[in-house]
Order: sequence, then structure tokens, then C-alpha cells
Amino acid sequence: MPVRLTGETPVPLYKGEVGARFMIEVEINGEMVLLTMERLFAMATESGASDLHLKDTCPPLFRVDGDIVPLASRPLTEHEVDELAESLLDDRLTRQYAEQGTVDFAWASPGGDRFRINIFRQRGRRSVSCRRVNRYIPSFAELRLPEAALAKLCRLHQGLIIFAGQTGCGKSTSIAACLEFINQNRACHVVTIEDPIEYLYEDKKAFISQREVGTDVESMGAALKFLMREDPDVVLIGEMRDIDTFEAAIRAAETGHLVFATLHAANPASAIGRILDLYPDHMQAPVRQNLAFNLAAIVCQMLVPTGAQEFKRVPAFEILVATGLARKMIREAEDQKLIEIIAGGAAEGMIDFTRSFVELISKGWISHQTAYEFAPNEDALRMALKGIAVKQGIIR
Repeated sequence: MPVRLTGETPVPLYKGEVGARFMIEVEINGEMVLLTMERLFAMATESGASDLHLKDTCPPLFRVDGDIVPLASRPLTEHEVDELAESLLDDRLTRQYAEQGTVDFAWASPGGDRFRINIFRQRGRRSVSCRRVNRYIPSFAELRLPEAALAKLCRLHQGLIIFAGQTGCGKSTSIAACLEFINQNRACHVVTIEDPIEYLYEDKKAFISQREVGTDVESMGAALKFLMREDPDVVLIGEMRDIDTFEAAIRAAETGHLVFATLHAANPASAIGRILDLYPDHMQAPVRQNLAFNLAAIVCQMLVPTGAQEFKRVPAFEILVATGLARKMIREAEDQKLIEIIAGGAAEGMIDFTRSFVELISKGWISHQTAYEFAPNEDALRMALKGIAVKQGIIR
């Protein structure tokens, strides 16, 4: 269903409104309306959209509950996208875009809404992608996360907790819920290094320092260099995309800090593999030792469609807790055996994807067909639903 303009969206321009120097006249719901970037941002907030996209030949596009939804208006022209984009740029950003073909920056409304904006060139034309930064941080229960397991991890004072999964699977939201749990329950200093900031925290029992790459600090490397001088207790590093970020995470963990980081990986074994792949072969053995010693947990997740009206997607999980046996398997390069440890580790807060899908079905949140479609091991899921457990291919 197209996004429609509501009566809450501001109609008159006010002094200093973003985009006031360029307005688009479009017909929405049978009425002619003047749109600016400010009004498009307001519509994104009102509709609960996570993202706003502008591209010529398309109407403004909103991502709502994971789906792309067009504004109920005519397509934008190339000139209109150019003018809307330029209404957001100052001289410095205009020069950067001309030199690099892309520019990334933050924007905040007078009402406190915040967007991270990327303007980029594609096929010689300008496009705009805007990510809305959330001020409300949902709880474990609201996100339907495994509350007991994650709360136990959040109470740790040292170690590396890795959230893994594909882009858009909710890793950042899950970490935000973890940090908010810490914020509510522990007097400590939380430092986040984010690119971009996706949630805004208000100090509660903890106090939180959020550093945005490109806005508060020039680069990730510069932020990591001075991280330990900021006296953190809990650290969010974001994606471990290179050796520098991984080693910063490990250093923080081994010096007595609780560290949250993300990876693009499907399961705990592949997450370990992704880390090792950052290094040449002759360096991987000591990296394994270091990881085994400092790892606290690997939380893998995916979002599964529910077909329900009240919530459209629900997370499925696989959680590895770094018990003594799990550390031994990592040290000895027996990563393929971690799934056995997870399957037998319910008492320590572990869960594999198969059991997670069984629980989602039993709660009525997803259908059998959806579970079969998304489960990493469909055969194991089918047998688990029949009360048959599978371990290393042997039915027991």
C-alpha cells in the first residue's frame, strides 16, 4: 500500500526549514501538495519507515517493516532529485560529492528526529538514501528476543559478544536492546563507535558516549586509537570489517571491557572463519588462541516473516556461549563441532536455529512452510518437529 500524506505533516514552510529553497508540487490524495526534504523526513517518521530513498523515474520510496513502499504520487524527475539533494548540502559537502561521487552526513530536525543521509551517483545520476535514527529503543520482549540468554550476557563485565547475520537482519537493533538493558541496570560508561548512529540513547543508570564516524571523528581508525583513553566499561565497535577493528575489539575485551561487535556470517562457525580470513595463514593459529580466550558469545540471527498484522517479522536465533568446551573446540580448530555444543547447551543459554524455529512455530508466530523455507537445516527441523533429534547425521 502506498504511503499517504497525513494531516500531521506540516503544510506551511517555516523559517529555516530544510529544503525550503526547493519544493516539489505533487498530487496526493487528490490534493496538490508542496513537498520539501523536511516534509519527506516527517512522512518517514509518521509512517514508521526506517529508510527514505529518492531516485528519478520513481516516486519517493519508504522502507516500512522491511518492505519498500512508494509514496502515492507521481515519479520524481532527475532535476527534482538533484535539487532536493542539493538542498541538504553545504559548500563542503558539495565539493566532497563532486570529488568522490558520494557523500555521507547526518541531519537533525528541530523536533529531534535524526537521519543519516547518503547521496551518491549511479549511472551518472544522483540518488539519495536516508536512514532514520531511532529515539525509541525497544526491549528484549518487544523485539521477541531470547530475554534470559541476552540478559545473562549483558551482565558480563568482560569479553567479546559478536552479533552475526546478513545485512538487515536486525543485528543493530538487538545490540541496541542490549545496550539499553545495560543502561537501565548498571552504573558504567558505554562508548559506541558507529557508522552511522542508528539509535539515540538517554543516560539512565549508565552514561553513554556515542561517536559517529564522519561527524564526531574523522575515521574508524582515529576513533579506535583513542578508545581506551575515554575510560569505557562497555564498548560498541560495530562491524569488524578489517584487522584493525577486530584487534581493537580483542584488546578492549582482554583489558577488562565488555565489547559488542557485528559480522556478516550465517552461524558461529562461519563467524570464526570470517575473522580468521582477515589474516594470512601463518597468523591464524595465534588469532584462534586469542579469540578463544576473549570470546564471550556469538549470537547469529535472521528475520523471518510472520504473516501477522501486529508484527510482520520475528527473529530466529543461534547462540554460542563460550563455555570451557567451546573455547577448547575453537583453540583446536574443531569449529564444525560447535553446533553439537550449541545443541546441548540449553542450560547455558545456548540455542540452535532448529530449536529456535520449533519455538517460533509452537508460539504460532510463523507457519511450518515459512520455517521450512528459512531454516538452515530443513531436514533437521522436520525431524525435530516429529520429536526426533539429530546429531552429526545420526538419528537418536
